[in-house]
Amino acid sequence: MSEHLHVRRVKSPAPIELAMMLLSLLAVIVVLVMTFGRLDDETYRLLFIIDTGICCIFLLHFFVGLFRADNKWVFIKHHWIDFVASIPAIEALRFARLFQILRVIRLIRMSRSLLSQVLRQRRQATLASLLVALITILTLSSVAILLVESPAEGANILTAEQAIWWAMVTISTVGYGDHYPVTTAGHIVGSMVIVCGVSFFGIISGYMASVFVAPDEEERQESQTETLRHDMEAALKRLEDNQATMLREMAALKHALKEARDAAPSRPQD
Repeated sequence: MSEHLHVRRVKSPAPIELAMMLLSLLAVIVVLVMTFGRLDDETYRLLFIIDTGICCIFLLHFFVGLFRADNKWVFIKHHWIDFVASIPAIEALRFARLFQILRVIRLIRMSRSLLSQVLRQRRQATLASLLVALITILTLSSVAILLVESPAEGANILTAEQAIWWAMVTISTVGYGDHYPVTTAGHIVGSMVIVCGVSFFGIISGYMASVFVAPDEEERQESQTETLRHDMEAALKRLEDNQATMLREMAALKHALKEARDAAPSRPQD
């Protein structure tokens, strides 16, 4: 039974699980750049902060799954590699995420119902997509702005913290103006981030509207199931009533036939 459920889970992953695996792909790219790229100290520290943040998301997802699991030992047995790969600040363990990348490839190759699963769970798929998009935009924008701005004369985005703060403020389209690009390349990066931020929060607004307006798929299924149950109960009740009426009519007919036989004159004997 457990093997059957495990196979079913492999073929139809939840959108949030697929999002965690896509974040694993991003985390592996970050680790590879940190390991083999020629980076200055601030860019390396920026990637380290981003990787630590992604690891915190992985650990939160692992412990939430562990808390919700019925059999916690089986959950740990099948997801221990996720926990190991989520430990930050240990480069040797970070490469354990390669196993998660292989799992993504396996899911894409084996899953025939991946798209249908995502469409069935649209709200969870939307949240997972927003999470992946936010982390990806934040990572790319902060790294790009630090690379193009830090060498420029008169730049005010020089540290990892300043790059992350600028990226978050620009994505949210708040624009405090305490940190801003001074180069043409920085302006181009900022423009792209603003467009992504507007699109990002537009999707969030649409999602929040759907939460309050559109019924959830599970609620619709529960409503349909409840309606079907009531219809079946009503049909069974009508069937029982018809059966009881038929039995009463048969009993009345039997009683009438008996009275008719009793009232009939007896045949004379020869």
